[in-house]
Amino acid sequence: MSRALEPWSYGIYAGGQSILVGTPSGVTLAPEGGAHQSVTTPSIGLEQPSCVAWEPAFAHDLEWCFLHAMSEVGVPGGTSAYFRLSTRPVDPALARVPQDPALRERRHRQAVAGGYRLRTVPPGEEQVTLVGVGAIMPEVIAAADALDGMGVTAGIVCLTSPDLVFRSFQQRGTRTAGGGSDIVDELFPPHSAAPLVTVLDGHPHTLSFLAGARGDRIRCLGVSDFGQSSDLTDAYRLHGIGTDGILDAALTLLGR
Repeated sequence: MSRALEPWSYGIYAGGQSILVGTPSGVTLAPEGGAHQSVTTPSIGLEQPSCVAWEPAFAHDLEWCFLHAMSEVGVPGGTSAYFRLSTRPVDPALARVPQDPALRERRHRQAVAGGYRLRTVPPGEEQVTLVGVGAIMPEVIAAADALDGMGVTAGIVCLTSPDLVFRSFQQRGTRTAGGGSDIVDELFPPHSAAPLVTVLDGHPHTLSFLAGARGDRIRCLGVSDFGQSSDLTDAYRLHGIGTDGILDAALTLLGR
């Protein structure tokens, strides 16, 4: 991604529209060594003007988001797109895509708006919210299951585009007619406050803005050091983004 940044960015500045796919992301490619890993690329996508940054975890999310991104290219007022993807296989069954057509369409709309609730908890019962992006979602889901086994009710939010969720957050109270999105309030209902643990295979500051969505306490997990060559489990443990690291962050926020 970084190697292609200058000509791609200049092309957008000059009025071009394109879709750039960067892979692999983060330290998930740890067995191939640190030279193949990327930590700062979430910021590159988020901070590139006239571009929407995406990082879907599941194949159907990628299909929905990529088709949406294609519809925005080559049209007046359209935008470029950057997809930060991974070579790690992720079981699509973990996404629990609704079979009901209406609920499936709702999931579709939320995915292209920036994210969705993978596990919805009744209002007032959610004790902690786990927020994941991209390849790390299996660990986020495993951590939520483990918390449930400890008697801790955990909600799960899967973000397909932290970029769009940040824009939704920024546009609160300043929207013009027909502009913006309320996805941030759909994902983090103001009446259901809970501590947040955010996790991605990239720099942890990427999702730190979510602390301001409801004024929640937050712990941001991610990669802030150079990658090493190892197996995936050791890499995630080293950087504190594995299932145990997520559990530790959640329990610490809850004072346990």
